[in-house]
Parts: sequence; structure tokens; C-alpha cells
Amino acid sequence: MDLTQGTQKQKNERARKMMLWFGIISLLMGFAGWTSAFIVSSSREDWLTDFSLPAAFYYSTAVIILSSLTYILARKSVKKEDQKSATAWLVGTLVLGIVFIVLQFAGFSEIIAQGYYFTGPTSNITMSYIFLIAAVHILHVVAGIISLLVVLYQQMKGKYHPDDMLGIDLGATFWHFLDLLWVYLVLFFYFF
Repeated sequence: MDLTQGTQKQKNERARKMMLWFGIISLLMGFAGWTSAFIVSSSREDWLTDFSLPAAFYYSTAVIILSSLTYILARKSVKKEDQKSATAWLVGTLVLGIVFIVLQFAGFSEIIAQGYYFTGPTSNITMSYIFLIAAVHILHVVAGIISLLVVLYQQMKGKYHPDDMLGIDLGATFWHFLDLLWVYLVLFFYFF
């Protein structure tokens, strides 16, 4: 496929999608590095082996999976030209994204209630990694919420229709990436 062919709109869409994928790949590399460091560090003598993830992390996993479903339904509604439903599904996705972040902080509170902190005399390398990786993911979810707000604003202005879905497609791709990334991280923490 010759990437120089096509209309200006098609070339612009390809360029934007490619830039998103470059960003996603770089994020994957960062999280791969942190999870690799987690594995390497697990051989330390002070590594916690009897720690369980907070229940709030599991609840937040269900919430973020549900939010991906609502984003899919929003996209399908745009394709059907049901703008009212699309807006409602996007608002639902936004609410679920915020609930995800609230649950993450509830999980941090559970960890602190067990006496573990990110740094300081009661910190532990295991907990420091979990705090760091989860917090960095939260920052990316905040970026996802910002992109979702832009998509929602554009949707309310009537920008999206079956022939012009680039913005909602880019937002959905990033959101689904964040969803899959969190599922991977929870499974990683559970099994390692």
C-alpha cells in the first residue's frame, strides 16, 4: 500500500492513526520496562510474597471493562446516526472513567490502611512498584478522559457521522488500550 496515495483527508487520517499507534507502542514499552523491573526485583530478600491486591483494584477492572463496552456502543450509535444514544453512551463512558479513578484511589487507601506507603520508613519495594505502576496508569486514564471530553464535545456539536468518525475512532482506540493495559497489569500483579 502506497501511503502517499489517496485524498488529503485519507492521508491525514492515516497520519493521525499512525501517530496514535506510535504513542501506544511507546507507552507499552514503558510499562513493559516497569513490569520487567518488578519481576527482576522480586528476587530481593525484602520482597513481599504474602500481599493481596486491594479489592478496589478488582472492582475498578470491572468498571474499566464496562467503560470500553459503552465506548463501543457510542461508536455503533454514531454509525447508525443515533446521535442522542451516542452522546449518552459517551457520557456513560466518562462517568465510568471517573469511577475507575476513584476506585484506584480507594485501592491506594486500602494499601495504606495495611501500613504500606509509597516511600518512607514503612515503604516496601513491592508496594512502591505497585503504587508507581498504578499511578502512572491513572495519569494515562486522565489523558484518556481529556480525549473523551474532546470527543464528547465534538459529538454534541454533531461532528461525527458514518462518513467522519476519525475523532471517535482515535479516542476509542486509546481508551480500549488503557482498558487492556489495566487488565494486563491486574493479571500481572495477581500472578507475580
